[in-house]
Amino acid sequence: MTDLTKYRNIGIFAHVDAGKTTTTERILKLTGQIHKTGEVHDGESTTDFMEQEAERGITIQSAAVTCFWDNHRFNVIDTPGHVDFTVEVYRSLKVLDGGIGVFCGSGGVEPQSETNWRYANDSEVARIIFVNKLDRMGADFYRVVKQTETVLAANPLVMVLPIGIEEDFVGVVDLLTRKAYVWDETGLPENYKVEDVPADMVDKVEEYREMLLDTALEQDDDLLEAYMEGEEPSLEEIKRCIRKGTRTMDFFPTYCGSAFKNKGIQLILDAVVDYLPCPTDVDPQPLTDEEGEPTGRVATVSAEESLKALAFKITDDRFGSLTFVRIYSGTLKKGDTIMNAATGKTERVGRMCEMQADDRNELTSAQAGDIIAIVGMKTNVQTGHTLCDPKDPIILEAMVFPEPVISISVQPKDKGSTEKMGIAIGKMVAEDPTFRVETDEDSGETILSGMGELHLDIKVDILKRTYGVDLVVGEPQVAYRETITQAIEDSYTHKKQSGGSGQFGKIDYRIKPGEPGTGFAFTSTVVGGNVPKEFFPAIEKGFAGMMDTGVLAGFPVLDVEIELYDGGFHAVDSSAVAFELAARGAFRQSIPKAGAQLLEPIMSVDVFTPDDHVGDVIGDLNRRRGMIAGQEAGATGVRIKADVPLSEMFGYIGSLRTMTSGRGQFSMEFKNYMPCPNSVAEAVIEKVKEEKAAAKK
Repeated sequence: MTDLTKYRNIGIFAHVDAGKTTTTERILKLTGQIHKTGEVHDGESTTDFMEQEAERGITIQSAAVTCFWDNHRFNVIDTPGHVDFTVEVYRSLKVLDGGIGVFCGSGGVEPQSETNWRYANDSEVARIIFVNKLDRMGADFYRVVKQTETVLAANPLVMVLPIGIEEDFVGVVDLLTRKAYVWDETGLPENYKVEDVPADMVDKVEEYREMLLDTALEQDDDLLEAYMEGEEPSLEEIKRCIRKGTRTMDFFPTYCGSAFKNKGIQLILDAVVDYLPCPTDVDPQPLTDEEGEPTGRVATVSAEESLKALAFKITDDRFGSLTFVRIYSGTLKKGDTIMNAATGKTERVGRMCEMQADDRNELTSAQAGDIIAIVGMKTNVQTGHTLCDPKDPIILEAMVFPEPVISISVQPKDKGSTEKMGIAIGKMVAEDPTFRVETDEDSGETILSGMGELHLDIKVDILKRTYGVDLVVGEPQVAYRETITQAIEDSYTHKKQSGGSGQFGKIDYRIKPGEPGTGFAFTSTVVGGNVPKEFFPAIEKGFAGMMDTGVLAGFPVLDVEIELYDGGFHAVDSSAVAFELAARGAFRQSIPKAGAQLLEPIMSVDVFTPDDHVGDVIGDLNRRRGMIAGQEAGATGVRIKADVPLSEMFGYIGSLRTMTSGRGQFSMEFKNYMPCPNSVAEAVIEKVKEEKAAAKK
């Protein structure tokens, strides 16, 4: 069996354009996995293999690669930075043991860095920090280190200091060994010399080295005490303390360099080996039974245990369907029968492989700690499903995905492509849990929903290029919601008599607004048997079934509490169906009386603008009904944070570029739902009515 202490399952994540993919390319080159580095700006990087990625110079889907360094096996996942694809980061982090957070030396800690850092905190993934692009104008290593403290509330443990900055950046000083690594101008990663610390940096190196030791040795009281008395611990002892603190996320070893210029990457690879955890170092995954109840057991990372694996990504490539799997315990061999714990179905594993971006190496077996892909699974496996030994059915902690906030209507230009479109969209929905599809009952249109304009733009592009389906795309639609604002008491009787046995159900109930985010809650306080208990589930089902369609404009209803306190029944005519219909009628009758209100999605918007356009940008956000939450001056411009309704943000990138002469950038993510102003609500409701009337014609 493979030695699991030699495994490192790591992810590389950061804001758009901080240099993740370039860093991954350099890691692959240094580890001998590729012989020629491909550049993002040329559309030739290994992990950005989709046409859309190569064209746009962004990462859209996470890609897995395997490489070796210092006798250690690295399973590396390069993740997207754009907010519309954060689900790729989230699901990758769920199956990783460690990560490298890449920050731009001039841009610093940018909006998406914060989101990804928060995801990594939630998933308890140990990280090292790499401050990249120190050769860029405006780069400042010390400013970015400070930002990681103030913006991310992280504790950076500075391991190296840069030699020179911007165009004069030539290398780094390793604080532990007090050695300078200086690269020459050839741009080749292997062309460096190890020298003494430059004379003008000696004092600074000693100052930062002392800070490093003070922080690291807090992990071991005996070593700290000896250090206070003047006895410096050995290099191995210091590294052991740094490894321990990194694993518990007490601090994050922080490095710097320039991936594009091949400077500083070797030290990152050494740090992954020295400080990031192996699969057996990480707290085991808790296990639940098939009902989702905790069992008290955990998925111990061991090849001797029964098989427990998590499907974290489904994708369709030129060879067929691929299910990416992280094996937590046990072994998996070609020909084994495994069970999908979510569906209860079993199947034999035909082919499995180790992925190298879009290439693959066939495998005959894999074990705990491995990240592999299984080819052509048939049991309707979805992201987040647990694969296990049929003799030991168990479920790993599930993944929770955000709800889509924007929709578009689509139809094929060529009517003959409808079936082809349906099959293609079905595959895409299986791949991406934040991409949804439904059919509008009134108009018959296909509605695609996603996380942002770019997200849906890419999906439409994939349908056209990969599946050959040209679409006519409708206007973007906002995912509005409805709620109530007042508490009321009401009564409803469902009575039907038309020959034979009739239907009868009477319910007295209270409806009131729930706390934001609570959804639908039903309780019963009926006493005396006026409504028999066996009808309670039917009444709850009737009310819950109506929550999908509000009374104002047919949008889903949020945050409603319903209490059944009395009612009446008929010994012969009452039934579960009668009470379910009573609840449905009661919902339609009472929601308008309870102050029905339209809610709109509000986005947390983060805009970067050069100093001389701040006033224009803030004025424009105000016109879009935005609430400015704060602004922060940086070396190259100002970051403005605002909460803005999604409906006002369509086409914003074009306006921002016009205002800032092409230099502005922004990102946004869903924050919460808030009440619509009356004028907006009336316009939305009127538009929905017109669309329904047009559909009926």
